[in-house]
Amino acid sequence: MISTLLVANRGEIACRIFRTCGELGIRTVAVHSDADENALHARVADTAVRLPGAAPADTYLRGDLIVKAAVAAGADAVHPGYGFLSENADFARAVLDAGLVWIGPPPQAIEAMASKTRAKQLLGLAPLGDVTADDLPVLVKAAAGGGGRGMRIVRRLDDLPAALEGARAEAASAFGDGEVFVEPYVENGRHVEVQILADTHGTVWTLGTRDCSLQRRHQKVIEEAPAPGLTDELTQELYDTAVRAARAVGYAGAGTVEFLVADGKAHFLEMNTRLQVEHPVTEAVFDIDLVALQLRVAEG
Repeated sequence: MISTLLVANRGEIACRIFRTCGELGIRTVAVHSDADENALHARVADTAVRLPGAAPADTYLRGDLIVKAAVAAGADAVHPGYGFLSENADFARAVLDAGLVWIGPPPQAIEAMASKTRAKQLLGLAPLGDVTADDLPVLVKAAAGGGGRGMRIVRRLDDLPAALEGARAEAASAFGDGEVFVEPYVENGRHVEVQILADTHGTVWTLGTRDCSLQRRHQKVIEEAPAPGLTDELTQELYDTAVRAARAVGYAGAGTVEFLVADGKAHFLEMNTRLQVEHPVTEAVFDIDLVALQLRVAEG
């Protein structure tokens, strides 16, 4: 059983995880940069460990320092929150190698879903190869990262070479990975996601849908659960694909599988191998605590 948990994050998500820990009687450890010494998450935790420096690259993105902080503080588990190192397979391995419990999916599952091309291949979905005029419009998309970076819509075949070059450059700059792929562009698609939870015994639960179509600059503005206007058949297709994605990589813990929905069809986008910012929407609808369930799964 987990007795002391370090949260490798700051701000709202750290406080959110600490709240569940308080309800479960788990001791909490915060990490903070010099700039965040008096931040709320550093004040509400039972113990706070300083990460010298101010920039995230020197503090919250230093997995080696965070693992040392966990060991020094007597923590027996690490929760990454979201953002920062939450989808970093090497950090997950470092936590496990230190003899600590990792609150998240296995490192190999994180790696498998980190690349959108690899994720699609696991589900038997191939990107477009030689693009023809009949395929237009298409979307050039970065294999890594998100947030609309490394993404280009192409409506004229003559524009494809420049779009590929521009997307590669932007992806390499933003994510350190210039791999891009081409797929059909779904016009007027709705962005729908499925919350999943998987245990270490092969069980995968689908915890409803969320619609996050209202976005600004590819950033979600409003989440609604359950996603309105879906037929029972389409909802089941979303669930089935989400479960298939989880089982394809031996997933464990909480995660989200994202889709575009248009003309009654679901198009797989990606899988987020972590707790998402919008997880409280599902918690409110289902009256559950996803963080508590993450901890139970990590305990076996």
